[in-house]
Formats: sequence, C-alpha cells, structure tokens
Amino acid sequence: MKKEFVVIGLGRFGGSICRTLAQEGMEVLAIDIDEDRVHEFSNIVSQAVVADTTDETTLKDLGIRNFDHVIVAIGDNIQASILTTLILKELGVKKITVKALNDYHEKVLAKIGADAIVHPERDMGRRIANNMISTNVLDYLELSDEHSIVELMASKKMDGKTLIEMDVRAKFGCNVVAIKRKNQIIVSPMAKEIIQEGDILIVIGADRDIDRFGKSILDHA
Repeated sequence: MKKEFVVIGLGRFGGSICRTLAQEGMEVLAIDIDEDRVHEFSNIVSQAVVADTTDETTLKDLGIRNFDHVIVAIGDNIQASILTTLILKELGVKKITVKALNDYHEKVLAKIGADAIVHPERDMGRRIANNMISTNVLDYLELSDEHSIVELMASKKMDGKTLIEMDVRAKFGCNVVAIKRKNQIIVSPMAKEIIQEGDILIVIGADRDIDRFGKSILDHA
C-alpha cells in the first residue's frame, strides 16, 4: 500500500521532501501559506493547497488525521511550527516529523510530542524521505546525484540465503560491501556468506539499483 504524506511548508527543505516522495509514487498533500509556492508544486504532488496550519478547523477540514505521516517544514516562523505541531498532536496524527530551526526549538518540539525532529543543515530532505518510504532502510548517505551508500535491514525473506544465491550484483547492479551482525562487522563478505534476518547490509550503487534491490527484499514483495 502507498503511504500518504502531508508536507507543511514548501521551502527548500520541504520542497525537496515533496519532490522525492512524489518521485517514489507516494500520495502527497503539500501545504503552504504562500500561494506562489503552492502553485509551483501543484503539478508535482497529489494535491497542493494554500492554508494556515495554525488554524485547527482548517487542519480538520483537510482530514489531516487520516494521513500516515505529517512533515512540518515551516521556514523561519518558530511560533507557527510549534502551534502547528501541537494541533497535529491533539488531532491524533499518527507520526509527526518537524524541522527544527535551533536547539531551543528542538527542545520545545520534543516536549510537545514530535515523533522525529530534524535539522535541515544536518539531514538532507532526500535522505529523510527515503527513510520514511521504506521500513528496511536504516540510513542513507548520498555520494553523488545518482549514487549512494544505504543500510538495509535483512528481511525474513532473505534469512538463510547466501549472497551468491541472491546474486545482488548481477540482478541489481549494486554491491553489498559489509554486513553488520549484532556487534560484528563483516567487511567485504564472501559470496557464500549466509544472511540472517535482522542483519544490516551496507549496499553501494546507483540509487535506482539500490531502490530495486530494497523493494525486492521486502517480505511482502
């Protein structure tokens, strides 16, 4: 099933999350108080609306609590960010990720119950979006516009299979460069290495190839 997201605030950070989620085929409702920004994203996401998210009635009317995940990426207005987060929490939104502008802002967001708090200067929008989409992506490091190193959680589907049986390089064009298993790290694992459910595979390759591999190993794939 596709996850449904709301992105509030369509600046550089919120915009990058919107674009990545939309590229991955996710349902995205984009919200901003600026009409020009909303217009810019109207052809990118599922729905884009002009709205003041500090108004509880507005958020109720948008059916915000029915979405899987709301990302609050409001720019420089800390008060609007905090008030929006409070209202989302009161409305019972399942998961709320909020952009923090500074350490003080982060402390307040943590106290009012934000599920995840991010600093755009530390966390790229693209990396965060990829982590949201897939339950088996643990970390994501961008090497270039098209290549990355990703940590993937080995699923039940992979348990007991060797790397050679999975044939990752031939089938998907990416490489498993290491395996984390509890306190052990296996660097340059042998082709006969048997994967265990819960292993963390460190994979390097082109984004599209890693994405295909990641989707193939999900238990429901």
